Amino acid sequence: MNIRGMLARWFERYLSDEEAIVLLLLLIGGFSLVIWLGAALAPFLTALVVAFLLQGVVAWLERRGLPRWAAVGGVFLLFVGALLALALVVLPLVWNQLVELVQEAPRMFASSQRWLDELQTRYPTVVTPDQIQNWAATASQQASQLGQRALTFSLASLGNLLAVIIYLVLVPILVLFMLKDRERLVAFLLSLLPRRRTLMTRVWQEMDDQIANYVRGKTIEIVIVGSVAFLTFVAFGLPYAALLGLMVGLSVLVPYIGAALATLPVAAVAGFHFGMSQEFVYVLVAYGVLQALDGNVLVPILFSGAVNLHPVSIILAVLFFGGLWGFWGVFFAIPLATLLKALVQAWPRRADTLSVENKSAR
Repeated sequence: MNIRGMLARWFERYLSDEEAIVLLLLLIGGFSLVIWLGAALAPFLTALVVAFLLQGVVAWLERRGLPRWAAVGGVFLLFVGALLALALVVLPLVWNQLVELVQEAPRMFASSQRWLDELQTRYPTVVTPDQIQNWAATASQQASQLGQRALTFSLASLGNLLAVIIYLVLVPILVLFMLKDRERLVAFLLSLLPRRRTLMTRVWQEMDDQIANYVRGKTIEIVIVGSVAFLTFVAFGLPYAALLGLMVGLSVLVPYIGAALATLPVAAVAGFHFGMSQEFVYVLVAYGVLQALDGNVLVPILFSGAVNLHPVSIILAVLFFGGLWGFWGVFFAIPLATLLKALVQAWPRRADTLSVENKSAR
């Protein structure tokens, strides 16, 4: 069988349906648009995600008898209030603690140097002076790079201050119109699609609940885990509690890997602040309990039946889409992987011509 014949059979099996071709073109166009114009469309895409999250709350209020205009207005005011609290309270606090951490880094590395010297004195055959010197040089280099990156980031952020202000104003306006005129916008989009869209409807019905449950559940998980981590660190008197709490909250975006990565800065700050004492052990135990409750209690409650993917598929999706779109790629890695799985399962397949011919011959 030549290559042309194999390609012809493949197209006959998977792309013989006109609706499948239209859906394939829409997917290619949508992904290409996000890849090439993602930076320019960032405010619109962010507003789309936020509106998608808030629509569930609006629908919940409507089911309890509240008029749509009142539900939309109330939810939008809550969103604006949360956005102002984030911009005026949380972000400045996290930024100040990040600056303090960068300024404190030299003292931390000096403390680690003394700890390594003590370790070498106690275990001279395990830790050699050359190893200590190499570790110290690496740590010093990383500290210098961290300071340069922080300075570069701060200067760049000052230059983009106007763009950030426009971004913060534009996103709420887009969210308001997306919530208020949702039915008109959906009707307009449907008018652009072919009238025969059985395959698209089937894929969308399968994905709608899963994507909505995952995005809302993941947002709730970030808020709960980050808030509990912040309160826990404050209760133990750990410095940089807001920065570490935000880091722990965002770590849930990357399954299996995020929790392990967030452990390193928590353990490092606790070790430098408390030393090898009981408080250091208590902080690590509390952090371990938090991660265990998140994985064994919170995640099953928020995502029960929402996602059915193999762990290898999830990790590959996080690596692939995170490499393409950064933060948003990591955030939507699992929904996009679920979309691909739904497409593979729902895609129309026509039986091979050769198989049909053999059955006819029999």
